[in-house]
Amino acid sequence: MKPLDLDADIVELVPAPRLVLPATPLREMAYRADAWTPQESERLRALFLEDTAIADIALAIGRGRAAIAERIALLGLRRNSTRTWTELDDAELSRRYGGEPTAAIASDLGRSCSAVYARARILDLTEGNPAEWTPWEDAQLVEGYRRGVPLAQIATLIGRPFGGLSSRAGALGIVHANHPPDWSEAETARALDLAEAGHRYTAIVGMLGQEGFPQRTVRGFGLAIRKLGYGRGWGRAWTPEEDALLRKAYIDGTSLTPLRRQLGRTAGSLRHRAEYLGLRGLHANRNGWRLGPDWTEADEARLRADYGRVPTKVLAASLGRTKAALTSRANSLGLVHGYIRPFSDDETRALDVAFNTGVSLADLAVALNRKAMSLSKYATNHGYQFGRRPRRAVTLEALLATN
Repeated sequence: MKPLDLDADIVELVPAPRLVLPATPLREMAYRADAWTPQESERLRALFLEDTAIADIALAIGRGRAAIAERIALLGLRRNSTRTWTELDDAELSRRYGGEPTAAIASDLGRSCSAVYARARILDLTEGNPAEWTPWEDAQLVEGYRRGVPLAQIATLIGRPFGGLSSRAGALGIVHANHPPDWSEAETARALDLAEAGHRYTAIVGMLGQEGFPQRTVRGFGLAIRKLGYGRGWGRAWTPEEDALLRKAYIDGTSLTPLRRQLGRTAGSLRHRAEYLGLRGLHANRNGWRLGPDWTEADEARLRADYGRVPTKVLAASLGRTKAALTSRANSLGLVHGYIRPFSDDETRALDVAFNTGVSLADLAVALNRKAMSLSKYATNHGYQFGRRPRRAVTLEALLATN
């Protein structure tokens, strides 16, 4: 069907149908002496939003506590916080809401996320739900779909986003006049042939369009072809050259990590293909992915004994590994680095003397031949807060000689 292009002066496709309401008398409502008046409901809402306790609200309105709680639930009110919101809190929330994660705002304000959401709704910082569709909008949507008007023009005419159009059309059960027809047997067979040949979905969609079949989207094509029971499996088909490279890597015992980058495949794809070729368990390394040798029990025992006591660079060189490999293995074993070497009694006494005599932490680190950061952490853990102090050169012997 040829699309209908709307002129700029068209503001309505069809008049909205008039709703004919039955002229029946209203049913008489039963009188209740304990019914809530509008004034009581507004008073309840105002007190609740002021974080007034339910017991105090009951005393102010003159009703029972259970009645107040039931009315609060019926009105959909939520206690936005156990603390009263101040003007400073509201200003901070108004400034940051919508631009930063709500969890971060709640953490800074010391409140829960639900409290932040509720307060933002009270301050009109959140967008409400879209308005209900009117009969006029439904009429324009139905007529536009029937005539094949482009969706962009229908959205401009009605003033709704694309998502709203599609959702409403689905609810009304209407299909656009230019919507592609259902899949024919010829199109299905041709699509499966092209997929089996190894073409990508994007290329298949273009080929089908050139051959005279309906033009479809890549997403719609993928959903339709999966309904036919076809799946890509590992992705693109493996070539004999790729199989040869994978076999060579297993035979030579080289790492599979560079091979993954060379072939442009995932680690899972390589594992599945190795299992299909019967190569699992034949690699010199246990998993084949490390660039270095596998960790033995002796290596791990040495790492547990010396990690944090011997400098990492020296320990890595003695094990024939990189520093990154050493720290990665230590993290997987749950090892904590700690300090390079334990503090001796003289160093601990020098720390106490330096703290009491005004020696700076940086000068003490030079005297003890330690890193200032490591020394600062040790001093903080033992209750020494140095702060900013003037610099002066000192030695360990001079500190120990100080009375």
